[in-house]
Amino acid sequence: MDEPAEIGRRVQRLRAHLGLTQRQLAEPSYTPAYISTLEAGKVRPSETALRFLADRLGTSFEELSTGRPAHLATELRLALTDAQRELATGSAEQAAVGYRRLLTDAEHLELPAEQAEALLGLGECALETGQLDNARRHFEAAERLLGDEPLPRRARAVRGRAVAHLLAGELRYACYLLEATIDELNGSGLADPEALVLLYAAIIGPYIDMGAHARAAHAAELALALAPQVDDPALVAGMHRQVARTFLAEGRTADADASLAKAQTIYRQLRLRTDLAHCHWMRGYVQAQDGELDLAEQELRTARDMLTAKRAVLFAAQVEVELADVLRRLGRLDEAAELLTALLELGDQHGAVHAGGAHRLLGLISEERGDADVAEEHYVLALGLLERSGASGDLADLCRLLGDLLRRGGRTEAALDAYRTGLGHRAAPGTTTLGPAPAAPSFLQR
Repeated sequence: MDEPAEIGRRVQRLRAHLGLTQRQLAEPSYTPAYISTLEAGKVRPSETALRFLADRLGTSFEELSTGRPAHLATELRLALTDAQRELATGSAEQAAVGYRRLLTDAEHLELPAEQAEALLGLGECALETGQLDNARRHFEAAERLLGDEPLPRRARAVRGRAVAHLLAGELRYACYLLEATIDELNGSGLADPEALVLLYAAIIGPYIDMGAHARAAHAAELALALAPQVDDPALVAGMHRQVARTFLAEGRTADADASLAKAQTIYRQLRLRTDLAHCHWMRGYVQAQDGELDLAEQELRTARDMLTAKRAVLFAAQVEVELADVLRRLGRLDEAAELLTALLELGDQHGAVHAGGAHRLLGLISEERGDADVAEEHYVLALGLLERSGASGDLADLCRLLGDLLRRGGRTEAALDAYRTGLGHRAAPGTTTLGPAPAAPSFLQR
């Protein structure tokens, strides 16, 4: 809202244009003296008063209080919806062009809520295209703009920032951001179900990567309990996709597949192709764990093709690691090695966890080819990458592989050191983050 003097001049100008006296404008709710004081800029009118005056003056509350024609803000919001649709169904790069233009328009019109929405959209585009530093900057800027808003309004920005850190291999910090926000929501009396489902679903992935399966399962249970209170179907679908990971970690493959089927149905209805690709990805992973390798290859290739078409290079590269593992297990070692080598040649831009996974698979392939020295090199490279990211569950498995390789080569002491390192990463399951697990919302504790 503008300063009182500016609002007063605007009221006076509109009143004079319509040929109204101060008494005619004021009646029946206000006095001529109040209108005189308001036009002189000596009083800040309430929203109720401005809405009354806007109706009498034939304008909108927004135009009277800010000087901005209401249709401009409405057109901007409609354009933001178009950009969201482009991101969901088309190209992230094209959507980013629209979001950048809308951010400039929102800044010019001094509409902070719309600026934040455009920044959130730019952050999501940057996540899809693998520009993680840009994604973090956009989410941080959105969070600053929403700094005076209630915490539920800032949940999307926090979640986006955490996902950017997660994809960069910074699992511990991603967990810290999400846990701290969940605790703040639950402790502030602002336990908004939609914000909590968004955050609980986001934290499942890093928990599993860090080996904190008990925490992941608990977060999934809370998300499922809150889901009936959420109206956003895309958010519910995303929750089902993440919950499937906890079912899989518990060996409940049928439940995992059922969750993914629910998510896919919603995504097809909404035409959210990136999220639908994630479902194919997860279903392929489930089928691979269940030994259905031909079906898994088909699902993973579908996911990769969809993500490549969307130019979601970061996610597409991560799917290729899963696909290479399936190809290796099918005995197609050359094809798997070629896929992984091409991935690693792109550099460490796809995050330490997935680069570590690629080196681990190349180590397995080298072992199967009988080249122990090359296998050891890949395992050691993978170990360094995973230690940097804090992926405890993967680290323990990798240390076992390295230890077995060293033991078979007669290097018993080195093998024991590798096993001890692996045991250290398995010593305290569920305690790999920076503090105790977040408490459940009070309305779910009864």
